[in-house]
Amino acid sequence: MTYALPLVSADGLRLAGGWARFSHARLVRRDGPSEIVRAEDVPAGLLERLTSPRPPVAGHATDRPRLMGILNVTPDSFSDGGWLTGADAVREAADRMGAADLLDVGGESTRPGATEVPVEEEAARVAPAFAALMDRTTSIDTRKAQVARAAIAAGAAMVNDVSGGTFDPDMLPVVAESDAALCLMHGPFDPATMQEAPSYANVVLDVYDFLEDRIATAIAAGIQRSRLVADPGIGFGKTEAHNLALLRALPIFHGLGVPLLLGVSRKGFIGRIGAAPQVNARMPGTLALTLHAVSQGVQWHRVHDVAEIAQGLALWNAVHRAEE
Repeated sequence: MTYALPLVSADGLRLAGGWARFSHARLVRRDGPSEIVRAEDVPAGLLERLTSPRPPVAGHATDRPRLMGILNVTPDSFSDGGWLTGADAVREAADRMGAADLLDVGGESTRPGATEVPVEEEAARVAPAFAALMDRTTSIDTRKAQVARAAIAAGAAMVNDVSGGTFDPDMLPVVAESDAALCLMHGPFDPATMQEAPSYANVVLDVYDFLEDRIATAIAAGIQRSRLVADPGIGFGKTEAHNLALLRALPIFHGLGVPLLLGVSRKGFIGRIGAAPQVNARMPGTLALTLHAVSQGVQWHRVHDVAEIAQGLALWNAVHRAEE
């Protein structure tokens, strides 16, 4: 199999129909040397997936970078566990995230070492949040079909499944019977053990193959490609070296033919590299990685510090997209 890593440049073909461009790409094979070719010489089917415009996600066009604000109604999330304990607190947090295009509500922590939450408890945690956010576009961060079904009924426009639809066999059928979008993340790991010596033959290609397989499986289950989003799962079952390798190779994932979502916000490796042991001191590192991802054409960015990241994006847009 041949993979294509677009080399982002100032001109050339539009990557995913968006703002980033590429005139050359590196063709990569597992069993042979790589080579750099002109963009037009990328195999036709792969080139089409790399360049075709992406459809809207949850009603939002993908012609500019979009922000997903994180709203965890959990007692134990790694960054903000226990902060949002009622509908009023959720509403206040949502108001502070006014620049977010989508608010991602989660009722189960999937931080390293976390244990599974019973489905009834998870559903009870998120229900008041969705009731408080009826006027906002929302998604549900869950691995469980029953929680996803209730959230969709309460207005969620997307299901964000960190297991890529592998945890609950009913997840894909539940999404298929709705109009909701589905984000498939590379994370087929038990959070309790996912950081115990993760290993890959080639982390970039292994993650790509997993996501391509999950996209095909979701389509076979009746979910249109136009409703799918892919996330390489930074920090989930990955070492610092794995995370950095994925970040360097982000454009390769446009070959999946769906919009991309990246979740790097406040992750542990940002603290280690940036000398920021305090979780809430990692916004600058998050912004740096977000702007890198934006430069590589990534459409969606899941973040805690929405106002600060939105300010950074506004300046990036002013400098880099003035001609548009």
